[in-house]
Amino acid sequence: MKRIGIISDTHGTFDDTLRAFLKDVDEIWHAGDIGSMAVAEGLAAVAPLRAVYGNADGGEIRAAFPERLRFVEEGVEVLL
Repeated sequence: MKRIGIISDTHGTFDDTLRAFLKDVDEIWHAGDIGSMAVAEGLAAVAPLRAVYGNADGGEIRAAFPERLRFVEEGVEVLL
């Protein structure tokens, strides 16, 4: 079974507290308001990242991530 780190509303912050929280996850799911591509890249360096953009995200994030993301993980349908 995968260990998923579910987060949202980082608003451009990727600090040691968040890094420690996510250190043992197999995937990260971010439910919007990432804040910057630097945060997205930092998260993706920890574990594979699935993410959607939020209402506070600008054009660069909106170009890189969808508004909604639907997928199946271990037999469970997920909608971010």
